[in-house]
This record gives sequence, C-alpha cells and structure tokens, in this order.
Amino acid sequence: MRELLNFTQEDVAEKLGVSQQTVSNIESNETVDHDQLLKMAKAMGVSADAIKHLDEDAAVYNIVTNTNNGAHSVNGLSNYNCTFNPLDKLMEAIEKNEKLYEKLLKSEQEKVAMLERFLEEKKNS
Repeated sequence: MRELLNFTQEDVAEKLGVSQQTVSNIESNETVDHDQLLKMAKAMGVSADAIKHLDEDAAVYNIVTNTNNGAHSVNGLSNYNCTFNPLDKLMEAIEKNEKLYEKLLKSEQEKVAMLERFLEEKKNS
C-alpha cells in the first residue's frame, strides 16, 4: 500500500515518529500487530481494512484512473480532453512566424536600399 501511494519508508517513519528501519521491519513481518497496522494506515491516510484487503491490481487501476483527472490513455498516450484544436494553435504559430519573417525581410530590404543610396552618393561625390 505504501508503494502504491508513493510514500517512502522514510515518509511513513517520520509520520510515525520511528526510524526507517522500524518501518522496514514492520513491512517484512508476515503478520503485523493490529495497533501497528492502525498507526501505519493512519500515517498513509487509508483504513486498516484497505491495507488488510489490498488487491494490488485493483488499487493500481484506481490510482491510475483517479490521478489522470479523467484522461484516457491508449498505449501510454493520454488524452486530456483539450479545450482547443491543436491544429488551430499550430496554424496561428505559423502565421506569426510568417509575419515576423516578412517584417525582417522588409527591414533588410530597407537597409539594402539605404546602403545603395549611400554608395551612389559616394560615387557621385
């Protein structure tokens, strides 16, 4: 349960006021004292029954489902139900780049024209 909830032994030990080694020893025992189980459950924010009747596959499914905020996952890719069309955003970015390119090109053309005038004036002087 601790691992499924992404707690380290140190996290639980700190909440219980014991050493990490103590938590490790508790976890390695075949049976756990009822009072210790209650304390561990409280430290992790779950019920003792949840630990006793842990179905790891069901727990993993619930954690994944609930932590993705309703996102659907296919082959490891999540769909977060976008509120915008990504292609529209891409097209907006392309249009902005085109406008910036046009401004830069115009600026460069103005510089070239200015240099040509300057050279022409020098040539005529």
